[in-house]
Amino acid sequence: MSTQALSPAYRLEQKRSINGTFPGPRSTELNARRAAVVAKGVASSVPVYVSDADGGIIRDVDGNSFIDLGSGIAVTSVGASDPAVVDAVKQQVEHFTHTCFMVTPYEGYIALAEKLHEVTPGDHEKRTVLFNSGAEAVENAIKIARSATGRDAVVAFDHAYHGRTNLTMALTAKAMPYKTGFGPFASEIYRMPMSYPFREENAELTGAEAADRVILAIEKQIGADQTAAILIEPIQGEGGFIVPAEGFLPRLAEWAKSKGIVFIADEVQSGFCRTGEWFAVQHEGVIPDIMTMAKGIAGGMPLSAVTGRAELLDAVHAGGLGGTYGGNPVACAAALAAIETMEAFDLSGRARRIEELAVPRLQQLAEDTGVIGEVRGRGAMLALEFVKPGTKNPDADITKAIAAACLAEGVIILTCGTYGNVVRLLPPLVIGEELLSDALDVLEAAVRAQL
Repeated sequence: MSTQALSPAYRLEQKRSINGTFPGPRSTELNARRAAVVAKGVASSVPVYVSDADGGIIRDVDGNSFIDLGSGIAVTSVGASDPAVVDAVKQQVEHFTHTCFMVTPYEGYIALAEKLHEVTPGDHEKRTVLFNSGAEAVENAIKIARSATGRDAVVAFDHAYHGRTNLTMALTAKAMPYKTGFGPFASEIYRMPMSYPFREENAELTGAEAADRVILAIEKQIGADQTAAILIEPIQGEGGFIVPAEGFLPRLAEWAKSKGIVFIADEVQSGFCRTGEWFAVQHEGVIPDIMTMAKGIAGGMPLSAVTGRAELLDAVHAGGLGGTYGGNPVACAAALAAIETMEAFDLSGRARRIEELAVPRLQQLAEDTGVIGEVRGRGAMLALEFVKPGTKNPDADITKAIAAACLAEGVIILTCGTYGNVVRLLPPLVIGEELLSDALDVLEAAVRAQL
């Protein structure tokens, strides 16, 4: 069955349309105004300015319509301007936009926490605290783990990305552009080797063996009794959509539990139906002690969450967690509506259908061209790693060229990866099959044109 019929009603025609050269005159004008007032440190990968967005389409100020295969970096998973989210925001704004939950609380915060306890893995007693961004969620998860365990050391991984605050920069692996010039960073952060099957020196290394490599290093370099938390993205995001070998996550989680170490799953990019399950850890039955969530949680409104075992979150003293805007009432309303859309349209199933449609085409493209080292990912979190033909040497130049060629034809794609050589596909989960097919046609033509 076509998923098009299952999608919410759209305001904008779900079709790409390029009216002329771009950036057009209005985008060019806005770019000149931007240069005079916006800090140069804020970069944009696409040189056009948005006037409207709906479903899987972004329209710029010059009237061009682009297929969105980025979803604002996995944020608008329910589609841009999801009607349920829009209605919920309107209703909440008419009553109050802010009071601060730490001063005069409100039901929306509680209702969202209840819903998160329902959809996150595990039937243990849970607690939740809400924040504004993924980085805030990660930073507070670390605070909670340290408070609950009385330990300091935190383990992070090669290729990891966890945010842009001082602590989360320390947790992030890639120097440029995230860390260069911004140190010194927070202490007691220890980096361990990730399971990266495509780039393992030993191609036969199993997930459990890769985990044992990490465990040995922790025991020798840090000491399990000094380790507060292991923090990991179940599928790494900015690092290149790296899916660890099967068994890696369960083995780490099992060992952490045996040593009283808090296992934190950073589901900021991979959560909320993106990978074909509510959360990526569920593909291997892992139940984290703490999960961090953001991006797709609220249909585009700024919101993040830390959900975890009650005994861990309740170990923090009263007043130790919070923030002025954390769990903003408008964002909570949007999140409840977004989750309702995820349930109503079975967006986990839609993500699996996107994988079913896209992966065979991408694998055939890899076989035909010889410039794609690996097609990987789960659900609607998919990636192509580009390499020099006949090698595993990263090819960042072709990756940039492909992204530019796609944009010229009306398709927005994002790149990522430690080596800058990965195209990542993050379409809205409500994207129609015809629109997805058209976008893949453009991507395929862009790859072939580089040969």
